[in-house]
Amino acid sequence: MNLPGVITQGDAITKAVVLLLLVMSVASWVVILWKTWLLQRASGDVARSIAAFWQSPDLDTAIGRIQAFDREALVLPLIVATKFEANAAKASLALAGDKSQQLTRVLRNALHAVLHKLQFGQVLLATVGSTAPFVGLLGTVWGIYHALTAIATAGQISIDKVSGPVGEALIMTAAGLAVALPAVLAYNIFGRSIGRMEADLEGFARDLRELLSKEPTR
Repeated sequence: MNLPGVITQGDAITKAVVLLLLVMSVASWVVILWKTWLLQRASGDVARSIAAFWQSPDLDTAIGRIQAFDREALVLPLIVATKFEANAAKASLALAGDKSQQLTRVLRNALHAVLHKLQFGQVLLATVGSTAPFVGLLGTVWGIYHALTAIATAGQISIDKVSGPVGEALIMTAAGLAVALPAVLAYNIFGRSIGRMEADLEGFARDLRELLSKEPTR
């Protein structure tokens, strides 16, 4: 028995399990392909953007240069966030505290937004990787139940009564693992890449705060 046979010959629960595994597989592969493309671009962009910043003579020039490199807008929001004085009301709490505290607050908020963009989809991959085997196991248990029911109805063990449900059960187990393994591998690989970029961005934000906090308030 193959997967199309399971779909055509299975009952409502079997078809629901297959449909759920199919949806989980499609969703995880969409995220895998998209994040592979995103992280490959972002990894080089972050390094080039940070290098361009430190080679610039002033903040405004750095913003103009980084726009050409930072295609995923990961470094530029941190720099733009430091220009908070121009947009903040003079009597608002946004300007409370010294300049170092203000920079810490706006850089933290900008960094959280950037990291959220990098980590988007990781929860889905983790969910698929952890739950898909159990969804397949549900189909396995249901197939074994059918096999036992067929034996009880026939009153004796026969290959033709047992082979179909058992084959259905084994296919469900394999399907669950086939959906889970790519999601788990991608989650781990992406996690390492995101961790490296997160460290670079946090270091850059810290250096940027130290640099600008020593400048006189405009």
